[in-house]
Amino acid sequence: MTKGMVETVCGPVPASELGKTLIHEHFVFGYPGFQGDVTLGPLRFEEALEAGIAVARKMMDHGIQTVVDPTPNDCGRNPELLRRISEATGLNIICATGYYYEGEGATPYFKFRQLLGTAEEEIYDMFMAEITNGIADTGIKPGVIKLASSKNRITEYEKMFFRAAARAQKETGIVIITHTQEGTMGPEQAAYLFEHGADPQKIVIGHMCGNTDPEYHKKTLQYGVYIAFDRFGIQGMVGAPTDEERIRTLLVLLREGFADKIMLAHDTVNIWLGRPPQLPEPFAALMSNWHVGHLFETIIPTLMKEGVTEEQLEQMFVKNPAKLFA
Repeated sequence: MTKGMVETVCGPVPASELGKTLIHEHFVFGYPGFQGDVTLGPLRFEEALEAGIAVARKMMDHGIQTVVDPTPNDCGRNPELLRRISEATGLNIICATGYYYEGEGATPYFKFRQLLGTAEEEIYDMFMAEITNGIADTGIKPGVIKLASSKNRITEYEKMFFRAAARAQKETGIVIITHTQEGTMGPEQAAYLFEHGADPQKIVIGHMCGNTDPEYHKKTLQYGVYIAFDRFGIQGMVGAPTDEERIRTLLVLLREGFADKIMLAHDTVNIWLGRPPQLPEPFAALMSNWHVGHLFETIIPTLMKEGVTEEQLEQMFVKNPAKLFA
């Protein structure tokens, strides 16, 4: 990878030109197994494209120039759709190579290879092939590796991906973005990646806003990684705290000078693969703000009333992503 450049679905761009960035949103996502429900939940490409373009334009209405879509390979990653969205709107979209955590992603494919003793090397080969040559026959190269761990542990299955990612990052300089289940294992993820030679300045520990203890965040930040408060709008489900709790935690960290290590997003799913889930009450009401405008329409005005400055917001949205990908 050329120094100072980042791969987008439309090709490399200078990291310095990414502009205002959302670090974690999904245009498309499906829980593994969605592929078996295509009779009632097929992907209608043109409809998905139209919906994705609308979402991209809503992001751009709020000044967003770049979005990272870290959808894992086993959750319906669709680089060609992302490229069409980017071409239609001018929004930079960075896609991923990687796999989801064991509890919600481990199909038998690599688990079988794990039993054979070949999985880790095959995972590394997959990462390197996609990073250097592109995904399948699309020519589209990922700009991040996506990793994920389970609640309260990193399983042996998941550790294979972490080790392979650290190895691939050492050779290519690619950014690593992680999923922490319910805000657990942030320090442990950082430590494990660091132990295996990954560069902490090119790591984002994701979903850290699932934990409302500022000391936990500071323990993770001691490794030199970035952290993401990237699930604004998700409340009451998957162990998520309220936005009010997230804001209180974020304010503590910002007041203590950590703006240069934090990035923001929503972790939205804008097009569900398979049949879209139907949320029962009260979850539907709690999740009503889970959309790509929520940060800008609700969260940022609240933060600014609490004294967060334009400079701190620019640091989190513009300067941190530029430094991460540089």
